[in-house]
Amino acid sequence: MPEQKADIGLVGLAVMGQNLVLNMNDHGFAVAVFNRTVSKVDDFLAKEARGTKVMGAHSLAELASMLKKPRRVMLMIKAGQAVDEFIEQLLPHFEAGDIIIDGGNSNFNDTIRRVQYVEGKGLLYIGTGVSGGEEGARCGPSVMPGGSPAAWPHVKDIFQAISAKVKDPATGREEACCDWVGQGGAGHFVKMVHNGIEYGDMQLICEAYDLMRASGMIAPEMHKVFTDWNAGPLDSYLIQITADILGKTDQETGKPMVDVILDTAGQKGTGKWTVITAADLGMPLTLIAEAVFSRCLSAVKDERVEAAKKLRGPKPRFTGDRAKFVEDIRQALYASKICSYAQGYQLMRAAAAEYKWDLNYGGIALIWRGGCIIRSVFLGEIKKAFDKKKNLVNLLLWPYFKDAVRKAQGSWRRTVQKAVKMGIPVPALGSALAYYDGYRAERLPANLLQAQRDYFGAHTFERLDKPRGQFFHFNWTGHGGATTAGTYTA
Repeated sequence: MPEQKADIGLVGLAVMGQNLVLNMNDHGFAVAVFNRTVSKVDDFLAKEARGTKVMGAHSLAELASMLKKPRRVMLMIKAGQAVDEFIEQLLPHFEAGDIIIDGGNSNFNDTIRRVQYVEGKGLLYIGTGVSGGEEGARCGPSVMPGGSPAAWPHVKDIFQAISAKVKDPATGREEACCDWVGQGGAGHFVKMVHNGIEYGDMQLICEAYDLMRASGMIAPEMHKVFTDWNAGPLDSYLIQITADILGKTDQETGKPMVDVILDTAGQKGTGKWTVITAADLGMPLTLIAEAVFSRCLSAVKDERVEAAKKLRGPKPRFTGDRAKFVEDIRQALYASKICSYAQGYQLMRAAAAEYKWDLNYGGIALIWRGGCIIRSVFLGEIKKAFDKKKNLVNLLLWPYFKDAVRKAQGSWRRTVQKAVKMGIPVPALGSALAYYDGYRAERLPANLLQAQRDYFGAHTFERLDKPRGQFFHFNWTGHGGATTAGTYTA
């Protein structure tokens, strides 16, 4: 049995785990692997890992014995209880200073708890987001580690070696799409926000596709549009694969592949977590919320089929210049994308304040520039913004994005207006515009809302003619008392 030979161990040989192991091997790291179904270890060594330096273990005790100290083990398993179970099984075989890494899509609250628990046992813990899917894991993912700061120097070389690489727009140097995010659950939090933004980007693209389809365009025509868009400011992985998808043909029917796929979408939960966290922190993550709920609405397909027979609205009839309409959609998509990222970064700012994390927002944009699902040239502009102004309150206030939205605003409004007239739902494009208008509004109707709350619940209100922080109650009915329910929270 080899003893203390492997640089790192990995538990969980599903596709992501296997590809990460092979990626590590390619970069010169010796990896020991284990899987709950032990036969998978032997299969992996005989097939995918044949001819590599990868070593197999048939128990966690054997795995631990194969590792250099401090031992490093990465869990690539299903989030939830399974992670806690493996931590408990690893602890008897590990000692002070050894490192447990969770590379799955864990909830950041679980990671906060696990960091405290594992550190209490004298060990170190990392919760790291890994984005990029199967291809990213094999060829270079985006990696977002957080947890015990003392663990970072022991995994930095491995993580940065296997991650995607991009040129830093500020320095021109090639940089790894991986850096330390922060303590506690910061790494998994940033991955969660990444996934939430991914939900928003995908929904925006789907709405753009739906509008083009409703205007009479067919898949090959839309394939060309998205291909052209990918050569400009919208250049991104998701636009690229959308163009590719629209260019594929179903071999059975001869129809465009996209036209034979049922219109119901699934989700794994990270988008939902993003929206719940935004509500907990009081952040208006409206676009991502609409993206999540759009998937929920798509899931009730049978109900929608019946409703379509009974509920009436305008029939999609397009009139006008289609080329101009497509350009309007492009600009509406870009402006909405800016709002989506603005909301995501506001959520990270709120979490940093709540959990005392020192997040490097420009660095996060660089981590997302390559390897991950939301990778795009757009993120380079976000990095430039935060590099120049670390405490930027909202991306919409940065000159580059402010000017971009100003130029796109006419197209954006025409697109949403056209969608409403045609009866085409555009919840993400529409909510982005509503957020923009709400954020730029000096006065909102919340004064009436707060009056309503004070009327029925004595929740108090602030006054325009008094300093902020002073709260008042009005006897609206003439027979109410002076007792209040306390101040309000936004």
